[in-house]
Amino acid sequence: MQTWDAILARRNVRSFSDRPVSAEDLERVLEAGRRAPSANNRQHWDFVVSTERAQLEELATVWAAAGHVATSAATVTLVLPEPEDDRQALLDEYDLGQVTMAMMLAAADLGIGSGHAAVGDREACRRILGVPAGHRPAYLLALGYPADRPLAPVRDPKRRPYAEVVHFGRW
Repeated sequence: MQTWDAILARRNVRSFSDRPVSAEDLERVLEAGRRAPSANNRQHWDFVVSTERAQLEELATVWAAAGHVATSAATVTLVLPEPEDDRQALLDEYDLGQVTMAMMLAAADLGIGSGHAAVGDREACRRILGVPAGHRPAYLLALGYPADRPLAPVRDPKRRPYAEVVHFGRW
């Protein structure tokens, strides 16, 4: 798939098939995240990869809308150090957005679906994954092959019209 095709095909997947993701493809997705842009090249992120079904089922409980994690082939938990101040927190959150999108596009390029979720119960997530003090699990990215249909260009992406979103020169 080309980049534009991956952008058109990427969608939030909430139901996964039983098909595993190969170690090679998982590493490629993780490498895409590792290479994501970062403010001042700080790269404050860490990734905890879960593939064991029992752990995935447990992780699915850390956010009300994370049920899809339980059926994923793998879930990546994005972890940040506790921020020094509000500015650092904003930079880190922006960076994780870039990490997430890089991983989602790399996954889509491989035909792998993805679905993101926040972490609401950080203490439970810390316990499940052994995240050390001074760090906080921020987001989950579930990966796997879609159960319903393979990734393909989304014809009606349910997005605001281009002319309503894009402003040239002034609002």
